[in-house]
Amino acid sequence: MYVGVGASRVRDLFEQAKKKSPAIVFIDEIDAVGRHRGTGMGGGNDEREQTLNQLLVEMDGFGVNSGVIVIAATNRPDVLDPALLRPGRFDRQITVNRPDTKGREEILKVHAKNKPLAPDVDLKEIAKDTTGFTGADLENLLNEAAILAVRRKKKAITSEDIADSTSRVELGLEKKSHKFSEKAKKLTAFHEAGHAVASYYLDGYNPVKEISIIPRGLGAGGYTWYTPQEENYNSKNEMLNELVSLLGGRVAEAIALDDISTGASNDLQRASNICRDMVSKYGMSDEIGPVVYSDENNEVFLGKDYGHVNNYSENTSSRIDAEIERLMREAYEKTEAILKAHFDKLELVAGVLMKKEKINSEEFLTLMDENYVEPQETSADEENTDVQEVSEQTEETVPEENFSVGTENSSSNDDNSLQE
Repeated sequence: MYVGVGASRVRDLFEQAKKKSPAIVFIDEIDAVGRHRGTGMGGGNDEREQTLNQLLVEMDGFGVNSGVIVIAATNRPDVLDPALLRPGRFDRQITVNRPDTKGREEILKVHAKNKPLAPDVDLKEIAKDTTGFTGADLENLLNEAAILAVRRKKKAITSEDIADSTSRVELGLEKKSHKFSEKAKKLTAFHEAGHAVASYYLDGYNPVKEISIIPRGLGAGGYTWYTPQEENYNSKNEMLNELVSLLGGRVAEAIALDDISTGASNDLQRASNICRDMVSKYGMSDEIGPVVYSDENNEVFLGKDYGHVNNYSENTSSRIDAEIERLMREAYEKTEAILKAHFDKLELVAGVLMKKEKINSEEFLTLMDENYVEPQETSADEENTDVQEVSEQTEETVPEENFSVGTENSSSNDDNSLQE
């Protein structure tokens, strides 16, 4: 079925299915025609609603459609019209979550069948390092690794190719030709060092896997890469630790350079969102209590209402804002205390970053434990194979300046764990 071709095609589709019964009709991206009706946009006569109405008629149970099974797929079940989900239509729903380690290993085996792999490639290890990847991500990972192997004139895909493709898929290509001023380089180095050092002194936080000030991706001037944990939920302490990690870049700039930049804008935005979720969505505030005040079903253009009215008073709204501010200030003060107490480590990591441009996990731990890292040549192509949370820096309005930005790391449990 091609979406948007109208009610006549839907009728024809079911006629053909009846003639060839038993038959299975599969409709991909059902939300394209099955969105909630009655939003006031386009009335009831637009093409999409006519297609949906005909689909509902064919599945109403009154016609003789025996031997025809209808299956549909979507990643937005929340915007589907309720009539589609009633008993007799799509009344059985199967949720396909992101695969776990075993699932990722099996998916990798499928996509690696026709690809020559070197003896040093261990699909089980790759599966462990790709937490949060979907099947499509894993397919893209191996395809990218195959392309890299061909470019490097290799006869088989090596673990180095897999490592490089992982970072390419997650972070984008490195911009090796992009040159920064010393001022911008110093700013980026202290910003990323702030993220890493602050995270290092947090109990139970994800360990640092790689720190880089090499630009890559869409405006990323640097990143701090963490090893993700395969968790199904986030605890309050983990979310508070996440705040400290996110604020590490801004605090490091203020302490080391006696100035702050626009680079932490995305870090601050994400930290603010975490605080708001803790207070109004997860009931983690002692002041507000275990009450949910957030309403996520207010997306107008996805089939929801035009108007949205808060289900709480102005006084409660003021209390929520005050609690969010308190959480942010407490996290900032904790981050400031950590970086001031370990300012020598902050300077050390930033200094090494300015010289080497990239630090892996072993070198970072050596710096933190022994104050020394062995000088070695680091290829700009070297990447780490672990998936991460990345706190990145974006280049915005000021020429030749690097600014921090991150990937969306939702405190909910179903998103990829990337700090970009």
